[in-house]
Amino acid sequence: MGLIRSYFSFLVGTTCGVYIAQNYNVPNIKKVVHSALFTAKVVEEKYRSPNDV
Repeated sequence: MGLIRSYFSFLVGTTCGVYIAQNYNVPNIKKVVHSALFTAKVVEEKYRSPNDV
């Protein structure tokens, strides 16, 4: 009984996550992070002062 009780929230969360990923349009986190880092790099290069070479 203790094993089921300790893993109940993990199992429910995993099941809900699988259901949501299969039935809804969930964005790919890896692509979102990559585009955010690329945008941050472009902004940094654009606004960098010339003394910071």
